[in-house]
Amino acid sequence: MSLPETQHDAKALPDAWDYKGRPSIRSSSGGWASGAMILGVEAVERLTTLGIGVNLVTYLTGTMHLGNATAANNVTNFLGSSFMLTLLGGFIADTFLGRYLTIGIFATVQAMGVTILTISTIIPSLQPPKCEQGSPTCIPASGKQLMVLYIALYMTALGTGGLKSSVSGFGTDQFDESNEKEKGHMIKFFDWFFFFINVGSLGAATILVYVQDNLGREWGYGICACAIVLALVLFLFGTRKYRFKKLLGSPLTQIASVFVAAWRNRHLELPSDSSLLYEIDDNVFGEGSKKRKQKLPHSKEYRFLDKAAIKKDGVEFNVVNKWTLSTLTDVEEVKLVFRMLPIWATTIMFWTTYAQSTTFSVSQATTMNRHIGKSFEIPPASLTAFFVGSILLTVIFYDRAIVPICGRFANKPHGLTPLQRIFIGLILSILAMMCAALTEVKRLKVAQINGLTNDPNATIPMSVFWLIPQFLLIGSGEAFTYIGQLDFFLRECPKGMKTMSTGLFLSTIALGFFFSSILVTIVHMVTGTKHPWLADNLNQGKLHDFYWLLAILSVLNLMFFLYMSKTYVYKEKRLAEMGIELEDSGPVCH
Repeated sequence: MSLPETQHDAKALPDAWDYKGRPSIRSSSGGWASGAMILGVEAVERLTTLGIGVNLVTYLTGTMHLGNATAANNVTNFLGSSFMLTLLGGFIADTFLGRYLTIGIFATVQAMGVTILTISTIIPSLQPPKCEQGSPTCIPASGKQLMVLYIALYMTALGTGGLKSSVSGFGTDQFDESNEKEKGHMIKFFDWFFFFINVGSLGAATILVYVQDNLGREWGYGICACAIVLALVLFLFGTRKYRFKKLLGSPLTQIASVFVAAWRNRHLELPSDSSLLYEIDDNVFGEGSKKRKQKLPHSKEYRFLDKAAIKKDGVEFNVVNKWTLSTLTDVEEVKLVFRMLPIWATTIMFWTTYAQSTTFSVSQATTMNRHIGKSFEIPPASLTAFFVGSILLTVIFYDRAIVPICGRFANKPHGLTPLQRIFIGLILSILAMMCAALTEVKRLKVAQINGLTNDPNATIPMSVFWLIPQFLLIGSGEAFTYIGQLDFFLRECPKGMKTMSTGLFLSTIALGFFFSSILVTIVHMVTGTKHPWLADNLNQGKLHDFYWLLAILSVLNLMFFLYMSKTYVYKEKRLAEMGIELEDSGPVCH
């Protein structure tokens, strides 16, 4: 498997510049030489984030002596922040710094965070005294120790958010969409991007987790810090080869300006004829970006936003303040985003169930028999390797089996629709939680039969491989949901707001992790300390009831999703019914 070769010629590109601000020459810039360096940054970002995240719960309970519920919340808050901060990183990249500087600066921030984390595992005073887990003499980490840990984790999360927001977009900047051969290479870049994401994930779940558990956290986290620095050096080494694009501004600014303009005009009366509203054609001296936008027809939904396009007497249209007057097309683009929000909301629950694979599922694994043969013991967090493997196998199965079947019997040559993919992912997440609950019931029964209920450090004589089905189901569910969501948001977002698509997608992952933290906190408060569901000693808890709760909430969420997806009309179909052909925006990934 080798990277494709890029076409060479001496033509200057009209929309790309080199690091000195000169027009980029096709033969000496961009292409796979630049793309490969950017892919390396993505692989290391995933290696680092998951290398910390998937095994963090065992560090918090075993070394920092936190309870299971508190540790789980710390993990989900860390991972949730990593994804949510992509919105901040994207805004900074699109509005102020550009993608190149954003990657360089936030990679440095991430390296600093992981370095602090590594140091905190080396200095004894930054950890509580060692003790047997579950012992009444165990002292939890102090406020000072936790402060250093949180600084390290959230600096890492900030760096991760900045990187995630710009890496894929900067990679696609290295290919010219107007050139058919390079456009094909751009599509190949997405395939390689997904491949490198999973390479980093597998490395984190296997090699890094093994190093952390057997050689020490300082070695595992130290490897992450060194890998980030090396990736950053490699990235900076390619500066002379990169193609740079003009800053286009953040889509968030457009959304905010439409809302502000509508609010300022809230007392004005809407004209009965929508043609009287301000439109692109009225802005004869406006920016070129407005000229390039595809005009969208007026819709009757969210009429309040139409007030942003009310023309005022005496306004010169060659000098327009976007915070007081928006074009009707700008308003309609914001409406397109609004129409997606119900579907967006129903996908959050999937990532809440997904979050359990990095928290309580790992805690379950620590109590079970993890031996293969007499000498080798699987690290608890390495079970996520089955999760990653399930993703890859599902993608292959979908491409080789489901797509041909859909093309042959359902006249759908491109396979399932985005909403159908999400539906399957939601079904699989429900099955995963049911499977996790039944497995936990069996684990508790084995612990009770063997008299191990009151021993938090006992190894229950039950193979850890009983947990594999729940990892396989949630992994397969992610393959359907992840690609379905990304396809949905890319397809349905307005052409002028394509960078919004990944932001919407990643925000569902972040909110899923945060919702998991909220649920854990509520359940822990309600069930108390006498009969806790999420006990520090899992053998005395009722984790299965928590899994059943997630399964019930997922079923209710699925019902809401079915209702909303049944009423949702795809943008292309809606415009076609109005006699408008959708302009091709090409493959985009932010």
